[in-house]
Amino acid sequence: MSLDGLDRFDRYPLLFGPSPVHRLDRLTQHLGGADLWAKREDCSSGLAYGGNKTRKLEYIVPDALASGADTLVSIGGYQSNHTRQVAAVAAKLGLKARLVQERWVDWPDAVNDKVGNILLSRIMGADVRLDPRGFDIGIRSSYEEAIEDVRASGGTPYGIPAGASEHPLGGLGFANWAREVEQQEAELGVFFDTIVVCTVTGSTHAGMIAGFAGLDRPRRVIGIDASATLEKTRAQVERIARRTADLIGIGRDLRDDEITVLEGWAGDLYGIPVQSTVDAIRLSGELEGMIIDPVYEGKSMAGLVDLVRSGEIPSSSTVLYAHLGGQPALNAYSGVFS
Repeated sequence: MSLDGLDRFDRYPLLFGPSPVHRLDRLTQHLGGADLWAKREDCSSGLAYGGNKTRKLEYIVPDALASGADTLVSIGGYQSNHTRQVAAVAAKLGLKARLVQERWVDWPDAVNDKVGNILLSRIMGADVRLDPRGFDIGIRSSYEEAIEDVRASGGTPYGIPAGASEHPLGGLGFANWAREVEQQEAELGVFFDTIVVCTVTGSTHAGMIAGFAGLDRPRRVIGIDASATLEKTRAQVERIARRTADLIGIGRDLRDDEITVLEGWAGDLYGIPVQSTVDAIRLSGELEGMIIDPVYEGKSMAGLVDLVRSGEIPSSSTVLYAHLGGQPALNAYSGVFS
């Protein structure tokens, strides 16, 4: 099999090239189990610190430009990595950005709506609107209202849902990531039998599932839930994975065992770090100098650590950890580390 079906879709280059892959030597030694590597979406682009959403936007930008839009409209929490990346892409394209920033995280930091990701979006000229509504991974009424408001003001909006996940093309970027991994494996002389990735709105994880389903060698793609709305997230991952597999012409139905979303590290609420999150951030920093965030990567790394220690990921495995970016949000969580 191959992923030639991806080539039917236009792609606007926003990355330097393939995101780098490197071995986590000290973390591997410390845990004493599987061979651990990382693939770094946080180092993949020059646009406002990059991150996983930039890769997704490569496949969405051609459609936005073809629509004649002058304003990209999107939504996330106050510290959304996604809206920051939408703002960066809008700036690069010479478009406006209208961002709805909802209070998805009830976090008692006085500068939560002033530093980190939201600061960067403002620096890049985005029209940032704060909204007190809470977290949900679905399509939000505030987002739909923002699109209509741009239209009523004489603009031509192009909507990109939270995380780009509910966008019809939202899974393509990480289907292509799977193809990129296969090419890097050939160069490195390694095979990653297990992929570990954080999952919330779902299209990063779902795109990987669809992409690897189109390649010849089977492997586990383990999604670590950070949404704390497990059933909603799993259903969304499954739906987007199947949609993406159809889009790129995989030619078979996805099996249920290809869609794995594990709970246990999200805590009770999205965006709130728990002790295992903080421990994972410190471990990654102290052993590898690799900075991860308290909303996404801190939770997926906590999952990875426990799965290796418990033997759920066996010592014979070679694991690729997907680092999706998000470090600017650390500025809004400084009290955790002081």
